[in-house]
Amino acid sequence: MPEFMGAEQRRILHALDIDVWLPRHVVADAATEAGGSEVSPTADKDWPTLESAVSVCTQCLLHQTRKQTVFGDGDRGARWMIVGEAPGADEDRQGKPFVGKAGQMLNEMLRAVGLNRERVFIANILKCRPPNNRDPRVDEVASCMDFLRRQVALVQPQLIVAVGRIAAQHLLNEDKPVGQLRGRVHSFAGPEQSTPVVVTYHPAYLLRSPGQKRKAWEDLCLARSVCEVSGA
Repeated sequence: MPEFMGAEQRRILHALDIDVWLPRHVVADAATEAGGSEVSPTADKDWPTLESAVSVCTQCLLHQTRKQTVFGDGDRGARWMIVGEAPGADEDRQGKPFVGKAGQMLNEMLRAVGLNRERVFIANILKCRPPNNRDPRVDEVASCMDFLRRQVALVQPQLIVAVGRIAAQHLLNEDKPVGQLRGRVHSFAGPEQSTPVVVTYHPAYLLRSPGQKRKAWEDLCLARSVCEVSGA
């Protein structure tokens, strides 16, 4: 059992049904085709400017159906950054990422490794909800990825945790499923630095497939170990 785990973490893991004693490469090319701008070394260097740019963005057709943009939430100087796919209906209404049942599951996952959502920064690949929660389209991702890159540059996290297939594939420029991407440390090449990336399952998937929770716990332990090695 990891040394950082206390009674509260053990209680949470028990609630998650985890036995603690058991040990896409088209996005970059599509950015030009979609009219997405490249990251400027001096653009959007402050949070208010970036958040304002996101709030009025019309670079793809999703602005026509959104209720509001979902910029991100949490500690803007966090050591951990959580990146998901796109806002859902609850997020579109509230303007915050990972609310509702999936958000509650994410909160429990973070608490299991001694964190809470106030100590991490949470964002999505897309800042607007796709209709009917469909998968993001290539042009939509291409239009939105610069915003995420700038967020990473501003936060300068020690680690990115990619939750779910869509987030992992677009962050890593891969087309493999989560099962083939998890279990090792990847790297996200941002505009100013490369950041270690650990892939795990999306909280919504874990709600549907509770048998995968132990694997998600292993992923979080890997993430924790990456930060411990880096002194975070």
